[in-house]
Amino acid sequence: MSAHQQGTELDLSWISKIQVNKPAVLRRAEQIQARRPVKKEWQAAWLLKAVTCIDLTTLSGDDTASNVQRLCYKAKYPIREDLLKALNMHDKGITTAAVCVYPARVCDAVKALKAAGCDIPVASVATGFPAGQTHLKTRLEEIRLAVEDGATEIDVVINRTLVLTGQWKALYDEIRQFRKACGEAHLKTILATGELGSLTNVYKASMIAMMAGSDFIKTSTGKETVNATFPVAIVMLRAIRDFFWKTGNKVGFKPAGGIRSAKDSLVWLSLIKEELGDEWMKPELFRIGASTLLADIERQIYHHVTGRYAAYHDLPMS
Repeated sequence: MSAHQQGTELDLSWISKIQVNKPAVLRRAEQIQARRPVKKEWQAAWLLKAVTCIDLTTLSGDDTASNVQRLCYKAKYPIREDLLKALNMHDKGITTAAVCVYPARVCDAVKALKAAGCDIPVASVATGFPAGQTHLKTRLEEIRLAVEDGATEIDVVINRTLVLTGQWKALYDEIRQFRKACGEAHLKTILATGELGSLTNVYKASMIAMMAGSDFIKTSTGKETVNATFPVAIVMLRAIRDFFWKTGNKVGFKPAGGIRSAKDSLVWLSLIKEELGDEWMKPELFRIGASTLLADIERQIYHHVTGRYAAYHDLPMS
């Protein structure tokens, strides 16, 4: 991944002027969802691009060393080799962008990836995921421990109360502390947009997170009632674009929660291309947080290669 985004001084005058035009955002979201899918001859290429942007994730209470090991193997070999050979892509080193696990499972992931001989990054959720309702001291220590265990990316959750009550300086200060605790690890800030109350709050929280030095802003934990939606994504992407225009700093975007189909991944890639341009269509600046998406992408690639839809025995379990 690229060097850290250093952030800027807090500019509350900028934050105070923000007001999102909700009807315009909803119209734009409808346009995106109504867009025709990528043509067949390009679809496989776009699906493979989506694979390289996936943070392959397991965040279950019953996670064990063995299922993390299986996840890491799938991250290294996300698409069956014979399918890649049919597309002449078997020698391109296609892997997922990262493996994402709970802090207690970081050591398992690091060990499994080392044994597999690959350098896929290990990302870990932290700071009282998913609610963020633990003491700040505990949340900071959780980051440090995950980094010590080998995580090179940390997905933090913000204190939603600070957004809902308009405590923007406190939110900035909190994320700055997360940034410091991450050390050399990259900081991905989860806004939990389904719990922020309004699209205006989503924009403001996005801007504060970027000012505070976040390398990525992420829609959701995947545990909220409402996760990644296109209206929210449009607002966050416009904030990323505005921040880039004002500071020259590029911040990544990660939708997460409810993205399960290959068709969904194509729509998300199209949205990134249209809103931010080709520069953002790479794992350094775009990630998809998902646990089941990869299986459907592999099924669609199988169909593209063979002309048949995969039966139960045609593809391995993910």
